Amino acid sequence: MVFDINVAMTWILFIALFPISYYWLRNAWRIAIKRDLSAVATKRGVPPDDAQKYAPYAVAINLLAGGVVIAVIIGVVTAYFDYATWSAAAGTTIWLKLIADFILSRHAHPFMAKADRR
Repeated sequence: MVFDINVAMTWILFIALFPISYYWLRNAWRIAIKRDLSAVATKRGVPPDDAQKYAPYAVAINLLAGGVVIAVIIGVVTAYFDYATWSAAAGTTIWLKLIADFILSRHAHPFMAKADRR
């Protein structure tokens, strides 16, 4: 095996899956079990006024994404997934998690006109 940029990027992606899954599963734990709603649907670092309403959705997003990433890690370690499969699953999961969090945060913080912000 020749060490080139493709091998380096593959290892960076695989090693990055560990802290990513830990962070997402920890967020789900903090929201669901510890009832810490400070990380629910934040927009500019501020949670919505009714964060309790959006907490189940945030937990589901974090649990699903964290579970998929853990499954990818296990699949790579056990040589169940080939490179194309696990890299596609990991990349798609990361992007969909970011998009789902963005959608939830924008839904939780409704648009207000400039006159209504006072």
